[in-house]
Amino acid sequence: MLDTATRDQIVSDLLATYQTRKALPLLTQTYPQIDMGDAYAIQQAFLAHSLAQGRTVRGYKVGLTSKAMQAMSGATEPDFSAMTDDLFLPEDTPLEAARFFRPLIEIEIAFVMKSALKGPGVLPVDVLRATDFILPAIEIVDFRVGPGPGMTVVDTVADLAACGAAVLGANPCRLHDIDLRRVHGQMLINGKVEQEGYASAVLGNPVTAVAWLANKLGEFGITFEPGQTILTGSFVRAMPVKAGDEVVARFDSGLGDVLTSFV
Repeated sequence: MLDTATRDQIVSDLLATYQTRKALPLLTQTYPQIDMGDAYAIQQAFLAHSLAQGRTVRGYKVGLTSKAMQAMSGATEPDFSAMTDDLFLPEDTPLEAARFFRPLIEIEIAFVMKSALKGPGVLPVDVLRATDFILPAIEIVDFRVGPGPGMTVVDTVADLAACGAAVLGANPCRLHDIDLRRVHGQMLINGKVEQEGYASAVLGNPVTAVAWLANKLGEFGITFEPGQTILTGSFVRAMPVKAGDEVVARFDSGLGDVLTSFV
């Protein structure tokens, strides 16, 4: 475990990346004694800085929920992070690629909460009751801590669970209208299908991911508030993008498309 001064230095280094535009080396290699408790403490301090600058918590992301993404990171359980309002971007609006460090895209389903939800003891049925509607989403994964050989979930957790931004679609669906497990999604980059899969790859059902996160956040005394958006994790492998790329997340079951582009 790290001491407080070292944690504070890491937070300062993470914040400095937005000016230097240079990602940090892996924290687990620079600080071999860092553990998961340190990683979440660093994440919370990073978030506190954003809130002090006037940002608000708009939602949360749970990541590494599929076998594909866990294999990619070497993780054995999901990770998570709060998401501030500036991380939610409008649909079908060109994004400056230079805003990001090393962006990857994921397709996933977002839950918008109707009522408060707090663990422990949250079950999938509680998520069903508390959800207002779901939306198609693109998550932009990004790395202030540069990925490389030996990267672990400790590195990503400290780095806001590698969250760069999210683009939400505007076609809401009610959970009781569809079998969420059977939702099929495709990731298209420049018109070509690069990845596709079923929502059941997310812990068997994205509803389970929301319940997991509510219970995990309950350990920190955090409640999902009405109106907050929960990103449930990708059910396909993340893919890199660059300036000039156009991205579409295409879902069946009435969810439709959400698109963005990088310039």
